[in-house]
Amino acid sequence: MKPSTNDMPVSVIVPPKGFEAIDFAELKRYRDLFYFLVLRDVKVLYAQTILGFAWAILNPAIQIILFTVIFGKIANVPTDGIPYFLFSTVAIIPWTYMSEAMNQSSQSLVSEQGMLGKVYFPRMIFPLTPVLAKLVDFTISLLLLIGVLIFYKVTPTWNMLLLPVFVLYMMLIPAGIGMWLSSLAVRFRDVKFAMSFIIRMLIYTAPVLYSAVSIPPQYRLLYSLNPIVGVMEGYRACLLGGPIPWGFIVPGMVTSVLLMLSGAMYFRRMERVIVDVI
Repeated sequence: MKPSTNDMPVSVIVPPKGFEAIDFAELKRYRDLFYFLVLRDVKVLYAQTILGFAWAILNPAIQIILFTVIFGKIANVPTDGIPYFLFSTVAIIPWTYMSEAMNQSSQSLVSEQGMLGKVYFPRMIFPLTPVLAKLVDFTISLLLLIGVLIFYKVTPTWNMLLLPVFVLYMMLIPAGIGMWLSSLAVRFRDVKFAMSFIIRMLIYTAPVLYSAVSIPPQYRLLYSLNPIVGVMEGYRACLLGGPIPWGFIVPGMVTSVLLMLSGAMYFRRMERVIVDVI
């Protein structure tokens, strides 16, 4: 006998209404798809290239050399006595990760629109995929960072135990911005063209090329609300030693958490119309 249709399990997919919290249980159910998309991004990035994963080192290395010549030798930017090559390397490695993850995450829904209307799955997977996939490049580029630290004979300190905290902090920024901009890019394709300007602007609004202590004291609290500031200062404190500048770090951490939560809530609200609009 055929089972009665009344005995068949029925799943009803209801779009979110207004602002809803992140459904972590749903994301967990689709973790296999999440893993596949991350693995695909890693494989596709360097497919049919000669140097392959070596680009993960060459890309930040070229930036470091250029910035050292321009800002370290010609402009002679003060770095609190730290050699500029070392000073910039510690910041450019996490900056390269954040800039590339933000750029890809912001365009994730538009670039994957062919999958959106075929089957249901949490759309939030798309902007989060580059955040995890780019960690592979980041891990490889750490080889360059370790080599520079050894060359300058930097002695590890207990601050290095806090490095995982700043890695997580670093990931929150492209995740939050990616969810905001990817949902906006569905309606406004200007986001794609604005991202190149945003990335160029952000590198000068954070202490990637200069020291945060060069900011006048009366503006430091406002300046530290930029979450990238805390990442740069945290990495330098962890890897180069010295007191951890919590005054620059804590405000940025609060901003990054708010950015992540608000981005997730806005994405959830837009999720119900993404397929129709795109």
